Amino acid sequence: MQFLLALIVAGPLLGAAAALLPAPPGLKGKSPDQAVLRHGVTVTGAILLATLVLAAGFDHDHPSRMQATTDISWIRALDVRIHLGVDGISLPLLVLTALLCFLCALHSYFKPPAGPAPKAFVALLLLLESGTLATFAVLDLVLFFLAFETVLIPMYFLIARWGGEGRRAAATKFVLYTLLGSVVMLLGLLLIGVKSGTFDMVALATDNGRGLTASVQVVAVLAIGIGLAVKTPMWPLHSWLPDAHTAAPTVGSVLLAGVLLKMGTYGFVRIVLPIAPDGMRTFAPYLAAFAVAGIVYGSLACLALARPGAKGDLKRLIAYSSVGHMGFVLLGIASMTPTGVNGALFANVAHGLVTGLLFFLVGAVKDRYGTADLDTLAGATGAALYGRAPRLGALLAFAAVASLGLPGLAGFWGEMLALFGTFDPAEGLSRPAFLAFTAIGASGTLLTAAYLLIVVRRVCTGGPRPAGEAPIPDVQGYEFAAWSPLVVLTVLAGLWPAVLLGLTDPAVQKLLAGGTQ
Repeated sequence: MQFLLALIVAGPLLGAAAALLPAPPGLKGKSPDQAVLRHGVTVTGAILLATLVLAAGFDHDHPSRMQATTDISWIRALDVRIHLGVDGISLPLLVLTALLCFLCALHSYFKPPAGPAPKAFVALLLLLESGTLATFAVLDLVLFFLAFETVLIPMYFLIARWGGEGRRAAATKFVLYTLLGSVVMLLGLLLIGVKSGTFDMVALATDNGRGLTASVQVVAVLAIGIGLAVKTPMWPLHSWLPDAHTAAPTVGSVLLAGVLLKMGTYGFVRIVLPIAPDGMRTFAPYLAAFAVAGIVYGSLACLALARPGAKGDLKRLIAYSSVGHMGFVLLGIASMTPTGVNGALFANVAHGLVTGLLFFLVGAVKDRYGTADLDTLAGATGAALYGRAPRLGALLAFAAVASLGLPGLAGFWGEMLALFGTFDPAEGLSRPAFLAFTAIGASGTLLTAAYLLIVVRRVCTGGPRPAGEAPIPDVQGYEFAAWSPLVVLTVLAGLWPAVLLGLTDPAVQKLLAGGTQ
């Protein structure tokens, strides 16, 4: 198990280096480009298989215990260690990351992104996977920061070189925002390490802030929270996200929404909550206020984009919807209760599944119609996907209702539990204030339903294809292969939430109790 987790983290990095090498003559297939794309599918598939084996071998009776741990001294002078481990909080995110990276590699093999030679594309995709998996597996604050930063480089180039219109400006804005937040976060991480005498996240979580003064905790939470909030993204630090999503290629949008945003909220749960609880308690009401502001703002922005005549881009609309959905995750974390934090972790995974599917579908619509502009898609006769490409229309409608939180699908449980946690927050937090946050957050679910139903009505409904109009292809075989796992998992998570909650709840209980349970 130790070797398996190390392989999961380092395997994509080795695969990225191998992607830049010439393909052996017998493995080139039709062309070197096809060979390197096949290499991406092979490596991400092997990592997904290893992650599933790790999940199968995980001790599900003790999900609060760190398993498959590796602890090796790396920089003795700073007491920085190569410390890896997985528990019930990080395991679902590892599996989600490995799955989405494999599906993106599979999609890219059959539909390579327009742009430079695919060697660099595959290498960057694998480097991004390695950095993300490491973020969820490392247990040292310095290593966490390094893994957190590693992801910026490949995502910048994926947007800047393979993106659409405005890609360079969007990529630059993305990297500037995240780098600025990361510099502030590094100061907070170093403050904790220097004041406590260790960078070990397990030891710090067990200490539960007892070795840090209240003032140190407040400063550390402020610094670390800013860096994590940019990546989440929290309103008003979100403005890089719509531009990045609109310009990114399809697989870039899938990974940005499905994986990278989770790194910020994971940092709040893994670092801020257990290591500096007093500082977190000071800022929890403000975090909740920003979270509900993001919920309402994201929903209103989506409604504005969805209205006729607004020339709204469908990819941009889904990006703004992520601001609202991640607001529910932050709201659950701000409650500092097991119910709220479990809801946040569930919503994290659900958002990765549903929004990843949505970006795949929007990319398919854009490929077929040549645009993601809503007014163009819903023109005089409408795109009418039900009549022109019924399977694609049905999948888009399914993803939309899953995103709005329909009971029985994955999106429902996380947001409901987050609101329940906010309804009865942790001791020391103002209940009247959090009741107001609960009411505002609940109103956001109505706004979410409104704009998503408008999108479905405008894009999917309408009459059959007029006579003489060229047909558009329905769901292709490779698209079905890339999308069906997300559909199945969205249904299973909605019908059987106990599987995921059974993993996260014991780990969350232990984390909030400071390792005493």
